[in-house]
Amino acid sequence: MRFVKAGIEDYADKHTGKVDKVFEDLRKETYAKCDNPGMQVGKVEGSFLRMLVAISGSRSVLEIGTFTGYSALMMASALPDDGRMITLESDESHARVAQKYFDKVDYGGKITIIHGDARDTLGRVEGPIDMAFIDADKSSYEAYYEGVLRILRPGGLMAFDNMLWKGEVLDPKSRDARAIHAMNRKLAKDERVDRVLLTVRDGIMLVRKR
Repeated sequence: MRFVKAGIEDYADKHTGKVDKVFEDLRKETYAKCDNPGMQVGKVEGSFLRMLVAISGSRSVLEIGTFTGYSALMMASALPDDGRMITLESDESHARVAQKYFDKVDYGGKITIIHGDARDTLGRVEGPIDMAFIDADKSSYEAYYEGVLRILRPGGLMAFDNMLWKGEVLDPKSRDARAIHAMNRKLAKDERVDRVLLTVRDGIMLVRKR
């Protein structure tokens, strides 16, 4: 799935740092065997998330929406030796693919998958956490936001994926587009956080808890 002109996206990919072979293997298996492979973050967005973990000095990261594990692996690769990564996934088949690739690299051992509906399993995550990446069902973004905000440390980061929804936020008609537009409006007015909406891939809203 392309979100900007193919030439520009390819240019960005070419000029982003190299990734371990495990990421290319995971990408190939996801596109060969999984429905909706476009849900997987690409190298550029994954590298961006990895850099956020590194520059923020995060030691504990939460992800809502594992899919096949690309973004979790990226973020885990930037964690210190005693860092921890918890990722929540509702689809058991996706979780199995993710765990297969987590087991291939040492830093995959920092990741724990919790299987189930994140609206339920989020309450089992103990804080404080330093960073969260939210990339799951869009209609639940507000619930995830409030749940994560309670356990996110002051100064901690939250990143939401797909916050431009292929441009549909300009004239939201579908359920998901309306939910994302409402979330963007909520965040723009929320005095508990600072925020910036980035045009990376399909839009990343970066939030910092005050």
